[in-house]
Amino acid sequence: MEDRKEDDDLHQPNDKLFAATFGIPENAAALLREQLPAPVVAAIDWDGMRLSPGTFVDSHYRRSHTDLLFTVPIRETGRNGYVYILFEHQSSPDRMLPLRILRYLVRIWEKEAANQPPGNLLPVILPVVLSQNAEPWDLPERLRPLLDLPYGLEDALRPFIPDFGYRHIQLGAMDFHEIPGTPAGRLILRAMKAERLGRLLDEVVWDESLILLVPREVFQRLLRFVLGSDIDRGDFENRLGEIRDPELRNTAMTLAQRYRQDGLQQGLELGRQEGRQEGRQEGRQEGKQEGKHEGLLAARRDDLLEALTIRFGEVPADIRALIEGERDEMRLRRLLREAIRRESLESFRREL
Repeated sequence: MEDRKEDDDLHQPNDKLFAATFGIPENAAALLREQLPAPVVAAIDWDGMRLSPGTFVDSHYRRSHTDLLFTVPIRETGRNGYVYILFEHQSSPDRMLPLRILRYLVRIWEKEAANQPPGNLLPVILPVVLSQNAEPWDLPERLRPLLDLPYGLEDALRPFIPDFGYRHIQLGAMDFHEIPGTPAGRLILRAMKAERLGRLLDEVVWDESLILLVPREVFQRLLRFVLGSDIDRGDFENRLGEIRDPELRNTAMTLAQRYRQDGLQQGLELGRQEGRQEGRQEGRQEGKQEGKHEGLLAARRDDLLEALTIRFGEVPADIRALIEGERDEMRLRRLLREAIRRESLESFRREL
């Protein structure tokens, strides 16, 4: 299993926002206490909840899924258990979800078994799935419905068949105001639900009574998330201007301006500076004119790669290779416009 730090660059903004918010035990616990069965909630010492390092998600799912594993003390037993949260922000349901969860649970148990003395019992794991869906999904919440059991043999086969359930929290099935948790957790889940519905600038996300309760860094993450999403910049500016609390409005406007400068514009300028520097270095070696040309190409390539990174996260190796091999300066300029305009990395890929 890989450490989450090694995998950070693969994550999309949704994953980063989720992990930064719900990687804090207090936020995760407040949500889980409202979602798990009452006897389970009562048995867990939530104050002792701790985040464990690592990720157990298959590599090809890491652009649409992330996970968090928490150790939780079980009251009156002296033992620890685990709560495993799988966050999905894919746009379509996966009927084989219980099978994937089983795979992740086995990986956790295997890691635990490798670190335990022989004969120790494995800890119990409570699997929870949080889906960023626009509409509720009709998915099996146990493994058994995926199995083709011969008619009449269900009872006889039951001892040979693995089965388990998981708790599925679907944002698409919740009203904005029914989302439970800490103020920070509620605000971020509202934003995630709104993003799927194209409502990131709605009042329900910009609820000042809620925003004023969250730490400044949570509001900063929210602003970055909104600015990185597909929104109308004019409507965004209007939304900031409608904030009634003067201090909050000034903070929001200042941060938004800084993020815009630190985002695409500064990223592109950095690419130009690096390209000019490379051009000057190559110019001393290969001639002034050629150096200028190479510097310009390098600047265009860096501009493009920086724009893609800001918009979509880590640039896949095949796309990076095509960009770094491109020597048509006009084509690089056109691709930069497409990188800013396109709604997804796959849509941009078709332009290459």
